[in-house]
Amino acid sequence: MADGNDYPRLHNAMWPGIVGKGAPDSEPIIPIDTLLELTAGAEVDGQKFDGIDLFIAAPHFDIDSSPDEVKKMADHIAGFGLKIGSMVAPIWRGAGGGSAMGSEEDRERFLTQVSKACAIGKQLREIGVRPTGGIRIDSSASVEDWDKDPEGNTKLIAETFSKAADIAEEHGEFLVAEGEICWGGMHSWREMVKLLEMVNRPGVVGFQVDMAHSMLYTLGYNAEADRILPKDFDWSDTDALDAAYKQVADALRPWTLDFHIAQNDGTVFGSGDHEKTGRHCLVTDPNGRLDITKHAGYWLRDDNGNLTRTMRHICWDGCMFSNEVMGRQDTWNDILDAMIKVRDAHGWRE
Repeated sequence: MADGNDYPRLHNAMWPGIVGKGAPDSEPIIPIDTLLELTAGAEVDGQKFDGIDLFIAAPHFDIDSSPDEVKKMADHIAGFGLKIGSMVAPIWRGAGGGSAMGSEEDRERFLTQVSKACAIGKQLREIGVRPTGGIRIDSSASVEDWDKDPEGNTKLIAETFSKAADIAEEHGEFLVAEGEICWGGMHSWREMVKLLEMVNRPGVVGFQVDMAHSMLYTLGYNAEADRILPKDFDWSDTDALDAAYKQVADALRPWTLDFHIAQNDGTVFGSGDHEKTGRHCLVTDPNGRLDITKHAGYWLRDDNGNLTRTMRHICWDGCMFSNEVMGRQDTWNDILDAMIKVRDAHGWRE
């Protein structure tokens, strides 16, 4: 990168090959090797992706992998010239976990999955293939269930996250909670801040920004009281969007430890067994509401416009894209180009 910035490193997410796929009424899961080949094959003016972010779940990467199997996977990914960054812990009931506000058994399963993920993360760091990144979690609870007892349920989630933080610290890891409107207790920007403040483990439990999901906070989906933009919002009013998006970013930036580049058309969508959440768009989609380079700066720079340098890598998240779209090399070249522009505008050299 002689002509540009070195950091943050640019990663591609592997979980869009699994999320929303594999169910009888959905498209098939995309093998991890297909995604690795497409990621490694992307190139823009001599620049390539630096790494990937992983979903620690079969069939990509079984969370019950032995140390030898973890080493084999690390070597396999390194063979594509890629590093490993943040990793998603499969903390949901259907993946072996349980609700963070559920029964004692549910919460124990949640914590067991976090422990397994942290152990794998530690091993990958020791191998040398994972220089950056946290372990991604959420409440694993629906907004409908959370609504039955908001105060009590947020308290339970905070207690579970606090126990998860202890586990992460023991392994030298940190946790990042991704704010999506489908997760109870995390479905609004105010509730997300409240939860992080209740846990109160700065640097150990933080926020994972997805630019697209975070934009939906401004629209008050599932949290009308926390809406910032009006229901009949005119998307041509870019100043109003900027102000609303900055309000969300200002509230959550101090807690942000992980960052997803993404685009959004302002609508919601669900696929497979995934609840309705933000609809990711391609960077070339004319209906995309975000100015990716500009709005990324709301998270990567502080109130004074200075670089935070908190995130050593950023990741593209393309959940819910069709297999046909994800199978085109041009898709990943366009995405890489957008990420390079973000790094050029808000990155640094070391």
